Amino acid sequence: MYGVDNRLLEESLAQPRGAVRGVAVQGPEVDDGELARLHATGVRGVRVNLESAGASDPDALARLLSAWAGRVRGQGWHLQVYASCRALAAAAPRVRKLGVPLVFDHFAMTPAQTAPDDHELRAILDLVREGAAYVKLSAPYRIGGPGDADAVTALARTFAAANPDRLLWASDWPHTNRAPGAAPHEVSPYRDVPPGRLLEEIAAWLPDAALRRRVLADNPARLYGF
Repeated sequence: MYGVDNRLLEESLAQPRGAVRGVAVQGPEVDDGELARLHATGVRGVRVNLESAGASDPDALARLLSAWAGRVRGQGWHLQVYASCRALAAAAPRVRKLGVPLVFDHFAMTPAQTAPDDHELRAILDLVREGAAYVKLSAPYRIGGPGDADAVTALARTFAAANPDRLLWASDWPHTNRAPGAAPHEVSPYRDVPPGRLLEEIAAWLPDAALRRRVLADNPARLYGF
């Protein structure tokens, strides 16, 4: 983890000369000049991460998102949120009108076996239907185990049915992991996820060619400002 050191991100964005976009990790002390400089490099969002630290306080999440929304509103940025399904659902009433796109990482951290009528899932789906939030289909191993492939597919299609214009996909490469008992700062081996499996998942989650184009091309082009 690089914390708020975005130098590697900036170097990576400089290589393709404007053909890619990035999302930065920043602390509240960053000044507006630095945010403007990052925008010029291709950064188009700020990542808010509660889940890696084991935090799931919806009040803290709502405060963070509100504070960041006030900083980036109007400059074409979004807030990428990695938080528990419970925290996202509980914070929903307070974040639906922030005026900044929200992107919920990893299926909004909704457990694969969640029932379609679950109240937390319904709260997140409402945000997606309203266009207040995107859901990123990524890292199914973070919401289920090897036997949950069908449940993950059903969840992906539930999000797609809610609002296909608010769906994104990501590989989650290099598939970071935390070994059992390891602390957040300790090194753990990466997960072994063959590229072919990613293609199989895309085909299962997004079975229609027009839907795949929306999720893989049109939606990110709009969100990231290509």
